[in-house]
Amino acid sequence: MTDDESRQVTFGADGELSDREPDADGTNDFGEPKDSDETDGGYNRFAVSSLLQKAVRRSDEQVAAWAAWELARSGFGWNLWDRLNLYVVEDLRAGDDVALLVERYEELATERWEPSEWRGRICAVHAALACARARSSRESPNADEFFRNAAAERAEAREEGREPAQDFPVGDFEPGGEYDVAFDKHTGEGSRLGRDARFFKTHGARVGPEGEDEQSRRWQRLNMLLHDAEFSEAEIEHALSAVDPDERWDEPTFEE
Repeated sequence: MTDDESRQVTFGADGELSDREPDADGTNDFGEPKDSDETDGGYNRFAVSSLLQKAVRRSDEQVAAWAAWELARSGFGWNLWDRLNLYVVEDLRAGDDVALLVERYEELATERWEPSEWRGRICAVHAALACARARSSRESPNADEFFRNAAAERAEAREEGREPAQDFPVGDFEPGGEYDVAFDKHTGEGSRLGRDARFFKTHGARVGPEGEDEQSRRWQRLNMLLHDAEFSEAEIEHALSAVDPDERWDEPTFEE
């Protein structure tokens, strides 16, 4: 059953249109008719959804589990899974594999089972617990807001003929600047500067600060030895060296 088939559009108590599943109709735990956005426990689903997000942020497993369960059992499973998928990108540290877990639990709850039945509810609890146990962080929305504010400040500063109070991390970002290595053969500026595969392999392909493992280092060394360009031993060693975490963008100049 698709989302469109499982939901119906109704007018809520405030006169606003509300998406809801058939399971969201009926009575609450007290035998009273439910309002359009009321959960079985008699709570407003928007408030419960907000509580779920705050519980994830604050790593409160019990509250997160209950809020997810309440939404799922009340026929608001679509709302629950939509919110949980947002929370993993808005409120958790980047790189956490909980996003894949939430996706899998949602698939089980909505495609294999019904969201409001006991197996669907268990999936909801699992997903909420996984989110609450993950490393909480607002780094991505904080970064988004800062970059937007910096963009507005840069534009305003240019119009007023002054230096911006805050700038993007890369500043003007031009060849010869701090991030000069980015202008390699894959960019127009780098091509005009004659930066070919030699420049890329020596400077642009370095990784760090952990550096390459031994097997990767071996392959890269052999590749450079077999390359049309004749790399010096100093160039090869530099290409294989880990990036200095204190000077990530510093690159030496090698004689051709």
